[in-house]
Amino acid sequence: MAHPVVHFEIAGADGERLVAFYRDLFGWEIQGAGPDYWLVTAGDEGIGGGMMQTRDEMPSYVTVYVSTDDLEASLGRVGELGGETVLSPMEIPGVGFFAMFRDPGGNIIGLFRE
Repeated sequence: MAHPVVHFEIAGADGERLVAFYRDLFGWEIQGAGPDYWLVTAGDEGIGGGMMQTRDEMPSYVTVYVSTDDLEASLGRVGELGGETVLSPMEIPGVGFFAMFRDPGGNIIGLFRE
């Protein structure tokens, strides 16, 4: 696959409750990774992910992040195909860069580049 899904994210107003729920439901290994953010370890199968506590009026969401070598070019193509940029590229210090877009169906999808 040229652009694989490399990360998932589940977010809601009560991050600690989400962490406990998924840990108890699936036995996921989940570690704190900063204020209001937790990492889900993939193990031998599947992809790793994250859990986030939303802030202010931010709605709960579930999304995936797709790998790309060029965030700007990918966002440009999103626009050409009828989607729209939701979040311009931002750095995750020591990890990489990400951006988010809305597809024509209204789904929010992330892009990631190391």
